[in-house]
Amino acid sequence: MRFNPFCYGLLAVLVLVSYFYFHSFWAWLLLVNVATLLVYGIDKFAARKSWQRVPEMTLLAFGLVGGWLGAIAAQQLFRHKTQKQPFRTWFMLSVVLNVAALAGWGYWLASSV
Repeated sequence: MRFNPFCYGLLAVLVLVSYFYFHSFWAWLLLVNVATLLVYGIDKFAARKSWQRVPEMTLLAFGLVGGWLGAIAAQQLFRHKTQKQPFRTWFMLSVVLNVAALAGWGYWLASSV
């Protein structure tokens, strides 16, 4: 099974689903973090079975679009992608970018009131 098209299709579905919620931003964050946890679990399972894996760029993309909390939880839960370099460096950069974006958004919201 090819997981990469499934993963990006899942992201597209999550965008559509979260759009129809009243608090679409928070719905997006919840859905993308659960999906990220699921995708990391699929990748760990595929690694154990020697199946085709989810590409690292896809895992990084899930973290970059807001699923970094789910990725951190999955890394600890499944003991997956916790030591591999340069993946860890790129992943931590995506976490820093997400936190900076959230902080900037919060600052912008606070200053516009």
